Amino acid sequence: MREIVLDTETTGFEPDQGDRIVEIGALELINHMPTGRTYHQYINPERDMPDGAFGVHGIGPDLLQPPRAPNPGEITLRDKPVFKDVGRAFVEFVGDAKLVIHNAAFDMKFLNAELRWMGLAELEWTRAVDTLAIARKKFPGSPASLDALCRRFGIDNSSRTLHGALLDSEILAEVYLELLGGQQPDFALATAAQHASNSSGAALPLPKRSKPLPARVTEAEAGAHAEFVAKLGDGAIWKKYA
Repeated sequence: MREIVLDTETTGFEPDQGDRIVEIGALELINHMPTGRTYHQYINPERDMPDGAFGVHGIGPDLLQPPRAPNPGEITLRDKPVFKDVGRAFVEFVGDAKLVIHNAAFDMKFLNAELRWMGLAELEWTRAVDTLAIARKKFPGSPASLDALCRRFGIDNSSRTLHGALLDSEILAEVYLELLGGQQPDFALATAAQHASNSSGAALPLPKRSKPLPARVTEAEAGAHAEFVAKLGDGAIWKKYA
């Protein structure tokens, strides 16, 4: 099963009011395990945005005027591609995978607006797995922000001093696995299957022990059991399959 954990950063809250995506970060999970494949892209929003917002340097109200020099740690968006230049690459990366998002309605709203303006098909809402909704259902009445869930699960997010889409996606992937019941829930099964097959995928015979394991039942326990079974009559299952 392929899933994409993703996060976006935007200039504001409403695409219909002119706000745009400025950053997308995403990573791939296969059977709930990170594969190492990621997608990360800064995007020129083609509009004014506050300097320093989301850890990036605003492009200024006039794209023709040079903005101030960014502070250390900030990323300038002035020289980054616009969404229409990277939208197809993003769609190709996510493919038909489920999309794991914290507060999915927000990110899906912006992604679909950008894709719609490009003339591309929108992402189906049914593909979204909302970790915010999962957390609220699992821990009703408790804080369900990404930071709060990191504290709950003991996940180190000390590097999250500024918002960053790829960093948030990496943290969200850990939170998501914990919400499912623990990290790498399929790891033991996958490892067993791997050891039980050869390189061609054919099942390997399990080796037999050279010496049977010694019985752990004592003579007293065996005698007590036999006495108990004798009282059950000839129809006792222990006598039938003895």
